[in-house]
Amino acid sequence: MAAKKIKLFVDAHSFDKEFQGAQTFIRELYNHLLAHRPDIDIYIGVHDTDNIRRLFPLLPPQNILPYKNRGINILRFVFDIPAYIKKYRFDFAHFQYVSPKKMAGCRYIVTMHDMLFNDFRTDFPILFCLTRNYLFGRSIKNADIKTTVSDYSKERICNYYQIPADEVHIIQNGVNNSLLQYQSSKKKAEDWVAEKFGISSFILYTSRIEPRKNHLLLLQKYLKLKLYEKGISLVFIGKASIKTPGLARLIKSLTPEQERFFRWIPRAEQADLAAFYRACRLFVYPSKAEGFGIPPLEAAICGAPVLCSSETAMKNFGFFAPYTFNPANHTDFEQKLLLAAQQPPGDAFTSQVAQHVEQQYHWQKSSTIFYNLLQANFHCHETKNSDLRHEGHPELLWRV
Repeated sequence: MAAKKIKLFVDAHSFDKEFQGAQTFIRELYNHLLAHRPDIDIYIGVHDTDNIRRLFPLLPPQNILPYKNRGINILRFVFDIPAYIKKYRFDFAHFQYVSPKKMAGCRYIVTMHDMLFNDFRTDFPILFCLTRNYLFGRSIKNADIKTTVSDYSKERICNYYQIPADEVHIIQNGVNNSLLQYQSSKKKAEDWVAEKFGISSFILYTSRIEPRKNHLLLLQKYLKLKLYEKGISLVFIGKASIKTPGLARLIKSLTPEQERFFRWIPRAEQADLAAFYRACRLFVYPSKAEGFGIPPLEAAICGAPVLCSSETAMKNFGFFAPYTFNPANHTDFEQKLLLAAQQPPGDAFTSQVAQHVEQQYHWQKSSTIFYNLLQANFHCHETKNSDLRHEGHPELLWRV
């Protein structure tokens, strides 16, 4: 008799909003599981079903479960998700940050990517911090399987919520080299960006815009160093997520000459993003706080010279040294920005970094760790079920 498949539900609500790191985590992890783990029956819940169909080509269409549009997104926890769990009798349900009330028979997996709203409260709205702190804390404490994406995030989660370290598992983000499929060389990428966007010789920063991401600092130093007078442009790619008034004011104050060398692109297709990574003169990541930090790794895979913050989770990115900095030290950042912009690291260094990133951060490793967690928990649960059968209590099986 064929072994029973693990039935797993994934809440993919993050795909109904602006781009964020949780989308990359879900997309890459579950596409890898769909391709290599046929013993897992994966279902995905979401509003935008067409988008999921496109992003998860191996997912059977009948396994995409639509949420009803009720105007208030959190109502999916009250109506849609409990109904689906009851109907399909899922063994596991996987949530990012927030989970609904526990349902008998289904074990909850909660991935909490970071605790930045507590460690850097001045960079987030007060209501955001208060609501997240309660909802995230309740969810991670009650989860059957607790995961996060970095050593830094694990330490902060365990410290703040008083959770034993052995209960929190690290499923680190990987980097997908699919970005390399779009342009075969730096020259072709440069031509792509020049022809489509009219940009050449540029510094790049990709990230959604919010205060902790430090777009303001980078633009200030770019202007102070007058890099535009050297023909070097500055490009931001990412949607505004949390208001950053200082950045908005500075952008409005740009002179016509400065405006000519500054571009903000809220959203880019994968082919365009790949071209920007490959073509950039320098990729700068000045964020002061990250739960992980995927963009500098993506840039490195594409062969871009990277100047990266060394704080929070990015302390693990020592392989970028000496092109690292503490964003709180503005003088050091300014000096390193000027040096790297004028004399970016050469091909030998960037190739070495790209090779290290490819070997260290890959989804095969992360998906294997996640799969083993599922299997261990599943078989433990099945053993309990077997004990109940032998004891003559089949009516309790769905309550375990």
